[in-house]
Amino acid sequence: MSTQTHLEALKTKHKACEAQLAEAIAHASSSDQEIAAIKHKKLQLKDEIVQLEAKLKQTAPA
Repeated sequence: MSTQTHLEALKTKHKACEAQLAEAIAHASSSDQEIAAIKHKKLQLKDEIVQLEAKLKQTAPA
């Protein structure tokens, strides 16, 4: 899988986490632990996205 393809997949997963988080927050039955887990996963994805974007910038021709 190319770096660009992997980056796009991560962005898709990040958006899915945003939707999942909004859904969890909207429902009173969601626990704080569940919401925290979704936020943690979303943050991990964002960190990986930032790292890959930096890697792509370094390898991009000037």
